[in-house]
Amino acid sequence: MQVLLADEYGFCFGVERAVEMVEEALEQGETVRSLGPLIHNDQEMQRLGKHGVTTISEPVQIGRGETAVIRAHGVTPDVQRELEEKATKVVDATCPFVTRVQKLAARAADQNRHVIVVGSPDHPEMIGVKGYAPDHAFVIRDETEVANLPRLRNPLVVAQTTIKAKTFFDTAAAIRLKTDDEVQVVNTICSATRDRQEAARALAGMVDAFYIIGGRHSSNSVKLLAVCKEQCPKSYLIETEEEINDADLTGAERVGVTAGASTPDWLIEKIVKHLENIGRDDSPGLRP
Repeated sequence: MQVLLADEYGFCFGVERAVEMVEEALEQGETVRSLGPLIHNDQEMQRLGKHGVTTISEPVQIGRGETAVIRAHGVTPDVQRELEEKATKVVDATCPFVTRVQKLAARAADQNRHVIVVGSPDHPEMIGVKGYAPDHAFVIRDETEVANLPRLRNPLVVAQTTIKAKTFFDTAAAIRLKTDDEVQVVNTICSATRDRQEAARALAGMVDAFYIIGGRHSSNSVKLLAVCKEQCPKSYLIETEEEINDADLTGAERVGVTAGASTPDWLIEKIVKHLENIGRDDSPGLRP
């Protein structure tokens, strides 16, 4: 059995940058507290926890003498101000791709335009973006929710950085029916997200089973699973090697692997090695 890795997988620039910023703060002896899990990967959070990183859920939980970390998803301006008031230091690890969406939303709101953000309303990234245009922004999941929107005023359409491209463009097209004004569409899907989805789609059509390594609360990992299932029905989202069922690999000659943007290299390597061990000729799990 061959184990094939997608051409693009694992940590994206924004996540890698956030982890590096936290590790730098730890090296300086700071007491580091992340507002919400730094990244959507329990295994990596456990590793960081062993080095002293703790997670808080509200700014009120931070104190003087402590370093507050804004994770890659970003926060609202109000939350950022509160952190700056309470913490001795604030490390802003907001992904630059997310910062771009925030700035676009704020600029459109200043021009008294409506902002339509295609994404999950309860996702931390979307909550943060809406905070930059609170009275002008609507967050909708897909084109089926366009009908619920009011008539729009010179709308700007942007995307959650981790959604599927088809969802974004289908929704943008539907929004044109809700306004008499020109619609500005800015594709803000992260290039890493697009690259990972395209690489996964290409590989999924060539394998008998596919494993996506990522957290179940990771938006981009869930989207990778959906992309892979389009080409390979036996696609599975897993967090650790313990979740691999050998029976799912019976008769499989080629197995594909990719990983979400919050999945560290050390975990990917561990799972690939486990699959390679399963794939040995003497493995009972692969006998027809």
